[in-house]
Amino acid sequence: MGSTSPTGQNVDLARLDAVFDKYKDMAKGSLIPVLQAAQDTYGYLPIKALDAIAKQLAIPISQIYGVVTFYAQFRLSPRGKHIIRSCQGTACHVRNSARILESLKTALGIAPGGTTEDLQFTLETVACIGCCSLAPVMMIDTDAHGRLRPDRVPKILDSYSN
Repeated sequence: MGSTSPTGQNVDLARLDAVFDKYKDMAKGSLIPVLQAAQDTYGYLPIKALDAIAKQLAIPISQIYGVVTFYAQFRLSPRGKHIIRSCQGTACHVRNSARILESLKTALGIAPGGTTEDLQFTLETVACIGCCSLAPVMMIDTDAHGRLRPDRVPKILDSYSN
């Protein structure tokens, strides 16, 4: 049985059957492992999947939503193929990381926490990447880009586009 997610993607709820089978004997206390497995299955937690989990575990959807929104590990929307982490730590801040973040927001058309419509990029801000000598710095996936200038951001992003 499939349904459409908020992003217009088809959500195949049958993919949850294996998750439910794995945790069927752990009904009490299995919510977090079930949510983790569901997120591993879809890459995020579609609302329709949360509804199915609520029914399967006989837990009110409001309680499940409370757990999902409490823990930072859970996502209610898909993440991009590439995760951009813009450092806002002290060293980066004094070297104008705010201008880098503005350039990222403009180039991508999203705010921190957002994902581009084509699911290519998710933009996050972080307190420190640990590359202070390269400030201002951003990470794209596992690649560090340092000593940034706002005018260099679009070219860097282009190198990650399909």
